[in-house]
This record gives sequence, C-alpha cells and structure tokens, in this order.
Amino acid sequence: MAEVQLKDLLEAGVHFGHQTKRWNPKMRRYIFAERSGIYLIDLQKTLHQLNAAKELLRTVVMNGDGVLFVCTKKQLKQVIRAEAEKSQSFWVTERWLGGTLTNFETIKKQINRLKEIEQGQEEGSYDFLTKKERLLLERERVKLSRNLVGVKNMARLPGVLFIVDAKKERIAIAEANKLGIPVVAIVDTNADPDVITIPIPGNDDAIRSVSLITEALVEVISEARAQVPLRETKVDGETFTYSSGAGTEAGAEERDKGRKVKRKRRPKPEAIAARLRAEVSAGTEEPESSGAPEESGEVTRVPEEQSQT
Repeated sequence: MAEVQLKDLLEAGVHFGHQTKRWNPKMRRYIFAERSGIYLIDLQKTLHQLNAAKELLRTVVMNGDGVLFVCTKKQLKQVIRAEAEKSQSFWVTERWLGGTLTNFETIKKQINRLKEIEQGQEEGSYDFLTKKERLLLERERVKLSRNLVGVKNMARLPGVLFIVDAKKERIAIAEANKLGIPVVAIVDTNADPDVITIPIPGNDDAIRSVSLITEALVEVISEARAQVPLRETKVDGETFTYSSGAGTEAGAEERDKGRKVKRKRRPKPEAIAARLRAEVSAGTEEPESSGAPEESGEVTRVPEEQSQT
C-alpha cells in the first residue's frame, strides 16, 4: 500500500467531525473550521499524528510486543478483526471485559477454561456426559469464545493499544493508562485527546475513514512483525483444578515450587513413648496419702470375685 496522502484522507471523509453541540473543547487544536453545524478536522494534523503513530507501533513491534485492537462498534468490528488477523495482532470487538488489563490473571483463567473445553470437545473427552451436560458445556464455550477469542493467544499484556472511538472505549483507555501502556486511537471531535498517547483526529464512524487509517497502521505492523516475531511467553498454569485435590502433596509441591517452604517440626514416636513412661513412673513413686490409689496414668484393676461381692 502506498503512503497515505492528504487527498486519500479527504476522499475517505476523515475530515468530517460531529455536530458543534457535541464537541469536546480539548479538540479545538485539531479543528480546522465549522460548516453547516459540523466541525471539520484539520487533515494536516491528522497526517502528522498518523506518521507519529506508525513510528510508535514500529518501535513496539520491533521489541517483540503485541498490539491489541479494540473496537466494539457494530459497523466496524468486522473490519478491525480482519485487519488484526492480517497483522497477527490481538483484538476485542464484542465487549470489553472490565479488568482485561488490570486484572489479567483472572482473564487468563477464563482463557484456560475456554482452551480446556475446546480441547475436550476435540478429543472426545465429554462423550460420556449426558446430553444436558454437553449442552451446558457448549453454551459456556460459546459465551467465553464470544468475548475472548481475540485474546485467546495473548499470554501477557500487549505493548500498545489501538482503539477506534476513544469516547466509547474509555474503560480500556483508563486501564491502559493505569498500567502505563501507550494508546493510539482515532479520536473524533467529541473525544478527549489528553488521555491518549498519540491521538489521530478523524472520523471514527465512517467505514472508509477507519479502514484507511487502520490499513496504514497494519502495513507498518506487518512489516515489523516479519522482521521480529512475537515473543512467546509460557502461561503459568495451563489448567486449573477447582477440586479438593489442590491440597494433596503433588499440588503442594507444584504450588511451593521455586520458593523455600518452612515445614512444621514433627516429634518422633520414640520421644513421645519415653515421655509417657517418665510421667507414669513419676506418678507411681509419690507416697500414698490414703488407702485409695493415687490418680495417675495407671488403671487399678479389681478382681471379678471382689467386684461381684
């Protein structure tokens, strides 16, 4: 694909913003003019920000990190998913699960559960179950796959986020900012550019506009990925067991592997027996104060004849 020019941005309608009553004052520096109640975006600044985003993405991919595409708009999610797959990147197009980045350990458990169900269905491990149980497993698989299929192979946090519609995906941006992950986003005139690392001002509703900007970024990602493949990171705990077997010796060894464990000191049986004998002998040596037997560890047996009389 050739380098994006101002003419390409103009023909794709990247310069069309929202109505003047729906604008964000922080976008003032990216607005060129107002026509018929609609703000027009300065395409010179759009082109400058697009080139800056390319450099950032190239740097991140050359370091071996992944790129996460986020877009939950119905008319654009198929386009974003296709471009993400083309560049060997990750994507979220159905629904952003809260904590996808900040609580990634929990998300990995859900991903491992999805892989476990899919592997069991492929190997026929669930054939012995009843029809109802297999149906419940299939429903669980469909639900998990709908939200996690794009990040199923993401073993660690991405190096950068590419977001379409910064206002709609504000939760994803907040999580990325909290973790210090850079964000590249297409921002319209109603969004806040200050929370984004590199905002690309442009129309985030039109398919042609989003496709043009996304294809330009995907081309850079693909070129860098061809030179440096994605770093592989082993996911800790491919399968999770929720039964009581987690407390067995095998589970304890796996859990305590790699760190020093302080074990409780157990007394020896010989020491316990010697201590009991010492206590019994000490009780028998004490003088008797009356004819009744001393209360000690010994038991006085009475003959049967005397007990009957």
